[in-house]
Amino acid sequence: MEDKVILTHRSALAAKYGSDGGKKIHAALTALVAADEERGFKTRLVYLDDVAAMKKLGAAALASNKDIRGAKKAIDGVYKALKPDYLMIVGASDVVPHQDMKNPAFKAGDDDDEFAYGDLPYACDESYGRDPAKFVGPTRVVARLPDLTGAKEPSHLIALLKTAAQWKGRKLSDYSGYFGLSAAVWKISSDLSLESVFGQGKGAMLAPPKGPVFPASALSALMHFINCHGATATPEFYGQSGNKYPVSLTTKSLKGKIKTGTVASAECCYGAELYNPMVLGLDMPICQSYLRQGAYGYFGSTTIAYGPADSNGSADLICQYFLRSILEGASIGEAALLARQQFVTKAQQMDPMDLKTLAQFCVYGDPSIHPVLKPEAKTKSMVASTAQTARFRRSETRAKLKQTGDFLKATKPTASKPEPRRRIAAKAKSTLARIAAEGGLSRKQAFVPYKVKGAPPPRGGKKGVAKAATAPSRYFLAVGMPRSQKPDGQKIAVIAKEVGGKIIDYRIYYQR
Repeated sequence: MEDKVILTHRSALAAKYGSDGGKKIHAALTALVAADEERGFKTRLVYLDDVAAMKKLGAAALASNKDIRGAKKAIDGVYKALKPDYLMIVGASDVVPHQDMKNPAFKAGDDDDEFAYGDLPYACDESYGRDPAKFVGPTRVVARLPDLTGAKEPSHLIALLKTAAQWKGRKLSDYSGYFGLSAAVWKISSDLSLESVFGQGKGAMLAPPKGPVFPASALSALMHFINCHGATATPEFYGQSGNKYPVSLTTKSLKGKIKTGTVASAECCYGAELYNPMVLGLDMPICQSYLRQGAYGYFGSTTIAYGPADSNGSADLICQYFLRSILEGASIGEAALLARQQFVTKAQQMDPMDLKTLAQFCVYGDPSIHPVLKPEAKTKSMVASTAQTARFRRSETRAKLKQTGDFLKATKPTASKPEPRRRIAAKAKSTLARIAAEGGLSRKQAFVPYKVKGAPPPRGGKKGVAKAATAPSRYFLAVGMPRSQKPDGQKIAVIAKEVGGKIIDYRIYYQR
């Protein structure tokens, strides 16, 4: 059994970089395998389009890197054959594609993301599918080390592979400081997140007035948390004060200021989108700027993300869980898996926004890197090498994570399927109108019902009936532009919970 498997697509790399570029990348991949071996890691490089190699593994080769279903099948086949502790996908989505999960909240003109692209399905045992509700039980440690989409020369990817080959863990105190940046309107939410991750400390810097340029001393902290606005295909994040959205951070303003070993978690819409900077004539994405400068990991969303203004939910929570796991000694990939599992575990049911959040957040970096080293016991094993001991401990951890994922898959209720033709009762409609008005939407705002799948049925007797009576039977979702915002402003999402025909709870989320 391999400790780590590196997965990429030789033909796709050759199409981007030519024969010479492909050879340079292969050499860098081979150097990473050798560096892992020196650490006691057994790593295997697998080209998903290598028919002979894939046949030996009993897996279907991936002929076309545009075949999303085929990519899932190929990676599943490799995982089942080798059962590695870590799966590392090398390349952006034009080398190995993101999976195309449908966005449960999609509605043209409101939430425009038809798909919530991401790598979540690669972390799950289930076969290919587009319904994110199918993937609420992740069990695998997976991360992606992306090259630049559309790149023609390989220096960026080679630099990232060099970082992966040369990483060194640090003591916890080195990661106790942080760079926190928030849109001014989300100060309360961001400060709650920072307190949850780091305990007592300074609050987030607010944009405005801060940004987009920060001194190197501020950005030198090894933990970064960003809760700002983002937009598709742009190397900028944005703050907010009223109806103004000044630039808060840019690829240019980060240049030369990110320290090797940095770990970043960004709630921003499109904060992990791997757009094509070559075709668009733009700077590389902010996430890529972090990685190019030696960051060990970046956790972010490929599409529109959501969270509340004065509490925590959705994007806030999954980003918190990732950073907390890093501080507890998890690897980059394991921290992402733990964040996903904790996010699902702590949700009573996975409503449409929860499912989109789970699907859209990706982790970039080498999954086996442990930024924070756990203190090791002083005693030495008399029967096993250090590598064998580490391998045994990982196997125990993976078994527990597998149990957790399987349990979540079997038990977690989900609401991913809209029921647009379902009639909403007059009393519920009146309550929804009041909730919409509270969020700044029109009282005539349309809500879409979603039936909860997997809710516990009554089991007879008062106890069973009481349990069923508290389980939501339906969620209602509306996404719209608040009346106080300009036409190009940020929309909000209102999610209401129905139990026994009554609306009993609701949340108001803002597009990040």
